[in-house]
Amino acid sequence: MNPRIPPVLVGLFDDAAVFPPGSLPIEEAVPAHVAHRRGAHAGLVGAFVLAAKDIDRLAEPTADLPQGSFGLSVTVGLSGLLDALAAARRIPAVRLVGLEVAVPDGVAADTVVPALAEAIDGDSDLTVYVEVPRDDRREALLAALAGTPYLAKFRTGGVRAELYPDERELAAAVLAATRAGVAFKATAGLHHALRNTDPGTGFEQHGFLNLLVATDAALKGAEEAELVALLADRDGDRVAQRVRELSPQVREAFRSFGTCSVAEPAIESAGLGLLPAPTVADLTEVSA
Repeated sequence: MNPRIPPVLVGLFDDAAVFPPGSLPIEEAVPAHVAHRRGAHAGLVGAFVLAAKDIDRLAEPTADLPQGSFGLSVTVGLSGLLDALAAARRIPAVRLVGLEVAVPDGVAADTVVPALAEAIDGDSDLTVYVEVPRDDRREALLAALAGTPYLAKFRTGGVRAELYPDERELAAAVLAATRAGVAFKATAGLHHALRNTDPGTGFEQHGFLNLLVATDAALKGAEEAELVALLADRDGDRVAQRVRELSPQVREAFRSFGTCSVAEPAIESAGLGLLPAPTVADLTEVSA
């Protein structure tokens, strides 16, 4: 019997192994994802994330998998939705579960939802996230998403320091989303449990546990300053205790995050006492 995974961590880690800095080749990332889905830690792992331009490359490494067994979330530009949907449906093993839609510069916030509705045409099996730009369209786009089936996506890092929002910017984004009633996922630079400074790059990185705690606080009516403090907290024991006290509603708001490593967030969670040790006992990860 697999060890019990706390509900607050179930399905939290979307497998983005092919994205930087992991950058695992698809031919290695697919079997690694299948192994993750069969391990004691399987309950932690969400969809496999892939850029739309690479969907066709899934045909060969998934050829021996059962039909509809490979959950896929596709990152795609607003103009590429129809092609991405068609490409995913051509591969028998693929079960398209999510779209993560980028909004290019210059696209007005009020045009996004109508474009999504036209392309997706009521496919209720898809979870659609819209990446919220870090500019003055944020409030308008969140307002447009409110009351629709579409959710938000926040970028929390990347391969350059300026791609990391600081605690105040991320707190404001979380507050705006929760107040609008728009659930969200996060992506990039979030594979560590706690707020940290990367020893190799010097980048100030957010912790996914900090983001869970800050989201819960926002749902309970906290103001921005409190969220900033929660996002900045690097005390593992204190953050872990707060995670143990989270309300179940937090995962209805913060759905998941893309991580190029499944092992790091799982092992760090276990190290903080949030996962049973057997959950990660057989956890290995392929590196590029």
